[in-house]
Amino acid sequence: MPDPTRALIVIDVQTGFCPGGNLAVPGGDAIVPGVNALMDAFDHVILTQDWHPAGHSSFASSHPGRAPYEVIEMDYGPQVLWPDHCIQGTADAGFHPDLATGRARAIIRKGMNPAVDSYSAFFENDHATPTGLDGYLRTLGVRELVMVGLATDFCVNFSAVDAAKLGYAVEVREELCRAIDLDGSLAAAREGMRSTGVVLG
Repeated sequence: MPDPTRALIVIDVQTGFCPGGNLAVPGGDAIVPGVNALMDAFDHVILTQDWHPAGHSSFASSHPGRAPYEVIEMDYGPQVLWPDHCIQGTADAGFHPDLATGRARAIIRKGMNPAVDSYSAFFENDHATPTGLDGYLRTLGVRELVMVGLATDFCVNFSAVDAAKLGYAVEVREELCRAIDLDGSLAAAREGMRSTGVVLG
């Protein structure tokens, strides 16, 4: 029987982050069968979904003269500028069509504030505004988290580090994640996750 104190967090397995999407992560679609299979080992499966309004401040197109993947300073700190992606209600924002979304107990949408990006499943990038996931997990009595999804070095990384800081035992299954790896971001993410006690499996 699945342990009710454990939850699987499936991060941003969306069309936009898979091949053919607006912010495609190499091999992003390859993790879907393994993620679906892993769901059977958990009572609690939570999906996260990037859900940006059009013209979001994290889009390079919102900053004239700037190009995707440049980094600018926002009020809350450094921000990578991305191609327009996962805009609310578009096919790009939908879950990968083969993802077993029917197993989800909850869907946490993030990045909805037009002025603040949100990598983490727990907080916006201001590191202060909560998504509500922490409170939800605590009402379920969850203490251990397994994380999979896209991308290892951004949304998975930020989610795992925040969860560890909140007191959860966290494992990231790297074989069921894929990375963007901008200028060494994957190595930095791995180091950062390990330093907060995240187990990389």
